[in-house]
Amino acid sequence: MKLGTGVLTDRHKQPDPAQLEQLAGQIAALRQQGFQPVVVTSGAVGAGMGVLGRSRRPADLAELQACAALGQSRLMAMYDEYFSRAGLYVAQVLLTHEDLADRERHLNARNTLVTLLANDKVVPVINENDAVSVTELKFGDNDKLSALVATLLPADLLIILTTVDGVMENFGKPGARTIPLIEKIDESLENMAGGTRSETAVGGMRTKIQAAKIVMRSGIPLVIASGRKKGVLTNILGGQGEGTLFLPQKERLASRKRWIAFFPHPKGALWVDDGARKSLRSHGRSLLPAGITRCEGDFASGEVVRVCDLNGVEFARGISRFSAEEVRSGSVHRQEVVHRDDLVII
Repeated sequence: MKLGTGVLTDRHKQPDPAQLEQLAGQIAALRQQGFQPVVVTSGAVGAGMGVLGRSRRPADLAELQACAALGQSRLMAMYDEYFSRAGLYVAQVLLTHEDLADRERHLNARNTLVTLLANDKVVPVINENDAVSVTELKFGDNDKLSALVATLLPADLLIILTTVDGVMENFGKPGARTIPLIEKIDESLENMAGGTRSETAVGGMRTKIQAAKIVMRSGIPLVIASGRKKGVLTNILGGQGEGTLFLPQKERLASRKRWIAFFPHPKGALWVDDGARKSLRSHGRSLLPAGITRCEGDFASGEVVRVCDLNGVEFARGISRFSAEEVRSGSVHRQEVVHRDDLVII
């Protein structure tokens, strides 16, 4: 479950002790019932801003990292206090994008979390390592981080708690309503989702929709609901219709294909013709040189690339067996540029 900045801090941009205590109490109760909760927490930068008396999120990277460093320790001390009241221990896990993009480190991170969850007294609490992450290596926001952690494990359910009741139709207007069920993310839904105006947070509903795309394709359901409601986690797991439920695809992707699809930054792109697109999407074939119309980027053999149609729309990702230079040179004849075992339709 991901706990957003808005549900963890008060109007003074400080961590809200009463709110953290009631959320920790709900999570502890789930742990004691046999569930294995993993918490992805926001709020470190906001907490650090409060310590420094800042009302606006810093634009300078070093100042942002300083806020994160100050706020993270304060936030974890509060989690430790509230979980300890239920006899539970908090395990802090700080991640950068590179920790999950590198295949070996990816598996190590998963093994660490699985080992922690094997102890029924432990609750892993995860955040991005904002004190050292730089822009090009960041996840972007904790909505995406929570989706990637859920995909990494893989989880049975992702819950994103925020300040609204779910995905809202006509948000801020008369007759606004919560959409209870979403089976497919289309253009109209993405246009409906907005960003955030919060001074302490990033993202908004737009990033939550992007997170939903990741977990739905991975085969994991997602619920977006209000973290300000008492007993919201119990209600969700009890099937009481809280928030918005996103239904996953029926088939769960295998671990390696989840990694290919969502974790590395693609190093380039291969544009393919309509015949190749149909062959890949509908028939599960490998990508051959004859179907490639354009090669972008400077990638090496073994690196992940985007696979796009003639309009440049990405529909798959895969590991190229040849470098960009080899693909462009035309020296690859009748060999699979991307084998179907290394290809994921997204």
